[in-house]
Amino acid sequence: MPVTLSVVMPVYNEARSIATVIERVRTAPIDLPTELIVVDDASTDGTRQLLEALPAGTLQLLVHPVNRGKGAAIRTGLAHATGDIILIQDADLEYDPRDYPLLLEPLLEDHADVVFGNRFHGGPHRVLYFWHYAANRGLTLLTNLLTGLNVTDMEVGYKVFRRDVLRRLTLTADRFGFEPEVTVKVAQLGCRVYEVPIRYYGRTYQEGKKITWRDGVAALGHLLRYRFFA
Repeated sequence: MPVTLSVVMPVYNEARSIATVIERVRTAPIDLPTELIVVDDASTDGTRQLLEALPAGTLQLLVHPVNRGKGAAIRTGLAHATGDIILIQDADLEYDPRDYPLLLEPLLEDHADVVFGNRFHGGPHRVLYFWHYAANRGLTLLTNLLTGLNVTDMEVGYKVFRRDVLRRLTLTADRFGFEPEVTVKVAQLGCRVYEVPIRYYGRTYQEGKKITWRDGVAALGHLLRYRFFA
């Protein structure tokens, strides 16, 4: 049986980019049977209507009636994913599906159970927001201290999993807490975690970036909660 891939894409107010990113996913340079599951998290800018207008068979569309956050949208998508490998794809244009071969290789060669992208080593990336970078480095350092891992980019959006790994996790974070939660929990399972360099085309707040300093503070709380109390 061929290995199958599920791409889970949480979406909130991405009308400007959604058609382009879906086309890039559909034309990614991989040779695997692939399903695309898009979860619209109660968008208000016409994103849902654009998704509904796509030709039948393009994707599986799931809709939240109220906004619940990225983590909740990912959980909804995971509940419907059938692939042997599951890849999380943001709906903006910051991450490039041309990196799928690199992300999948350690899994397909049975070296890894989980693969993280790495925005800072190897691939081209847009130079933006020093304090975001500094906060990410601090949170990543704390993650490594708490888990014993040696990841470089805990907050990266590109994370890929064997389906059986996700079946063993109980995920609860609703917003951007998905990143620290899933990192702590795969470490607790003793999963083989790999990193690969990826392209990163960061965007500004004027271009639609949503994460703020409040999410950074929340991530600190998530790390401590999921390491010691959950």
